[in-house]
Amino acid sequence: MIDMEDKTLICRDCGREFTFSASEQQFYAEKGFTNEPGRCPECRAAHKAQRVASGRTSGGYSTGPREMFPAVCAQCGKQTQVPFEPHGDRPVYCSDCFAQQRGTGGSSRRSGGRNRSW
Repeated sequence: MIDMEDKTLICRDCGREFTFSASEQQFYAEKGFTNEPGRCPECRAAHKAQRVASGRTSGGYSTGPREMFPAVCAQCGKQTQVPFEPHGDRPVYCSDCFAQQRGTGGSSRRSGGRNRSW
């Protein structure tokens, strides 16, 4: 194990100095992190709280409920909800008809079909 010493870094958000302790450096090394922190603990916490509040907690993807849009199934005519906004240029299916379409290969990517909605 390499003996590490505390480092003084400058926060990229607030410009204040903060200490990157030897124990934090050891933790970063154990986790395989190669970059030093760019934000002080206060700005890091504020940035994390902002990401959580906006629903972006991991890789830019929302962890909240998915927005659903109303649609009419092109096969059976039933009202349904889909996780994308239908534009009318492609048929939209309810979950039952979509499963049936997949089972028959009518919307398979392998068959070159373009009537798959989601």
